Amino acid sequence: MTYFVKPGSVVREIWGDADVILLVFAGSAAEFALNRAVDWLFFTGKLPADPIARLFSTVRYAQDIVFLPDAAARQAIARMGAIHGTVEQKRGERIPGWAYRDVLYMLIDYSERAYETLHRPLTNPERDELYAVFRNVGVGMNVSGVDSPNLPDSYADWKTDRQQHLDRDLIRSEYTDKLFQRYREQLGGWRYNLLRQAQAVLVPDVVRQRLDLPQKPLLARTMGLYKFLSAFGLRSVVQRILLPTEYLAQIRGLDRR
Repeated sequence: MTYFVKPGSVVREIWGDADVILLVFAGSAAEFALNRAVDWLFFTGKLPADPIARLFSTVRYAQDIVFLPDAAARQAIARMGAIHGTVEQKRGERIPGWAYRDVLYMLIDYSERAYETLHRPLTNPERDELYAVFRNVGVGMNVSGVDSPNLPDSYADWKTDRQQHLDRDLIRSEYTDKLFQRYREQLGGWRYNLLRQAQAVLVPDVVRQRLDLPQKPLLARTMGLYKFLSAFGLRSVVQRILLPTEYLAQIRGLDRR
């Protein structure tokens, strides 16, 4: 059987690890709160109403694409495009092409950053593979148009374009602060502070500065302890301490390794 992402791929390793996925979305939650198109998240109200539930629904789509056979994965990509199309019809305008690309670029970038944080740096062939997979997702969703040229052909070209998007598309707004207030309300004080620590470890400097994230996060110095505990089979204990208990089963369900 042909799969969208071949068995044994580092992309499956990344997107089959619950802890890596949580870091991917911690970083993405920080950056997209600054995005110039973040008002689209407030149009339906789903994300500000329940950010954590929205995270899990997004994760399920991404994991389906990574682990399903090729034809089924492409159907999932088409459904994702159709969902966005419905929102566009209701609002009576198009989501900018650059906003689609920003989200795609976040998934690429934070996949690499999260995996490196918890495990090891990707090799150059693995970086090329990661980019190729998500480029195929972007092509399947037709992430291009009059305001967004074709996606870069290579990882190296993507790095240049990624930086241009960071320089152009980020601004702190009232929506930024509303989203972070919802994160605090759902997570509680100390878990919210832990989220900001994780975000500070992961995000590019421009994101860290605009969100006033910790410059020298304590979490960066304790990551080795987490790896040590995980190596000795205490990963579930760490998750139980750090994560809201009502979401623990869903979080563990993200493991597909």
